[in-house]
Amino acid sequence: MADISADDVRRLRDATGGKMMDCKNALVEASGSYDKAVELLRKKGLASAEKKAGREAKEGRIFSYIHHNQKVGTMVEVLCETDFVARNEEFQAFGKALTMHVAAAIPRAEYVSAEQVPAETLESERRIARESDSVKGKPAQVIEKIVEGKIQAYLKGCVLTQQPWIHDDSKTVEQVTKELIGKLGENIVIRRFARFEIGG
Repeated sequence: MADISADDVRRLRDATGGKMMDCKNALVEASGSYDKAVELLRKKGLASAEKKAGREAKEGRIFSYIHHNQKVGTMVEVLCETDFVARNEEFQAFGKALTMHVAAAIPRAEYVSAEQVPAETLESERRIARESDSVKGKPAQVIEKIVEGKIQAYLKGCVLTQQPWIHDDSKTVEQVTKELIGKLGENIVIRRFARFEIGG
């Protein structure tokens, strides 16, 4: 078994926000590998987030951002379960970072999740993709793969939670939200957002 020091556990806790015992257990399971331990804690956090997703979120905050040129502004409503978490620094930082994301990523529509996109809109996008010149003459299974790829690209453009997080594009907004749920132990919901731009 790898020798796990208190400093190793503390470093992992500072990086992930996990509990001390969870961090120690992750390091033991990862045979002392820091990167593997981080991955284990992230997976545990995401699994925990899935369980919390059904819980009611009635507290929260409205966050706003005005760009330095005062020509772009955003507002985001983020909900959680308790006012205690609403006042938490990490929750506050997430809300502020989310307003900047909305300003920079410019979602093309005000959909928070893919479930909010009307079925007829997706069907229309599929039809356009199937009738485009880029798929003509290709086998049916290839066409369907191309069409689904175009649907995923469409969702990334107009659904907030599907977009790559501007502060770390290896994750989506949805993944960052789930990681925060895992850390804070409460359901967190992005309820709605708005983006304003002069002349936009």
